[in-house]
Amino acid sequence: MNIRRVWIMYWSATGTTEKITRTVGGTLAEKLGAPLEVWDFTLPSGRQGQPDFRDTDAVVFGTPTYAGRVPNVLLKYLDTLAGNGAAAVPVVTYGNRDFDDSLIELRDILADHGFRPFAAGAFVGEHSFSTVLAAGRPDADDLALARTLGERAADRLAGDELELVAVDGTPKPYRGYYQPRDRKGTPVNILKVKPLTSDACDKCRVCVKVCPMGSISPEDPSQYTGICIKCGACVKKCPKGAKYYDDAGYLYHKTELEEGYKRRGEVKLYL
Repeated sequence: MNIRRVWIMYWSATGTTEKITRTVGGTLAEKLGAPLEVWDFTLPSGRQGQPDFRDTDAVVFGTPTYAGRVPNVLLKYLDTLAGNGAAAVPVVTYGNRDFDDSLIELRDILADHGFRPFAAGAFVGEHSFSTVLAAGRPDADDLALARTLGERAADRLAGDELELVAVDGTPKPYRGYYQPRDRKGTPVNILKVKPLTSDACDKCRVCVKVCPMGSISPEDPSQYTGICIKCGACVKKCPKGAKYYDDAGYLYHKTELEEGYKRRGEVKLYL
């Protein structure tokens, strides 16, 4: 195939999906000798449009895994995509538990919107709830595998035919979203939980700028004017460490994950 341009397109609240997507896409562009373009749709402003893709483009498309699926808050935007025959490499990250059906769902979304997903990968990133679970990932070994994916995808593009990549996961209608439960088996519902703000806050408004839902008040950064998706952006990027959770269900689930998934989560490449 004659690829004239490589795109990386991603949603990445805390930077882990961005790091993987940039590594895969950068490697792909370098090996193909093609220019690299970037579309970041993490913030609301990035979801006001999309690139004009062509059948001579290759797109590395990244999202995190939320509750085992593509984040449902992104589905409305993803439904506006038009691939126009562009080759695609869907990439997901997950916080060391499992990526469940997120990769097969992302692959299907891209295929249904005119892309040709021919290679894919599932990578591990530090969990959005934690600085312990998969701490420091993606690390050097993960990035080496991301470069491998980019290199092998470039080799695949040298051929004439691109078949739909087979990935792990349950085909449509997929499994339900992962549901945390307490020790008695009762569902733990944290959908309406939002971070609190300590007296350490100096109203620098970094949290306002990084919230992917635009949900933090510029006038009073301790107030949430919209939904909180527990992405971790405001907590992890606050220079004063002023954002935190105290909800018992949230803290139970966080501890359960940290204690139950200490093993090194596996990166999987599909080609």
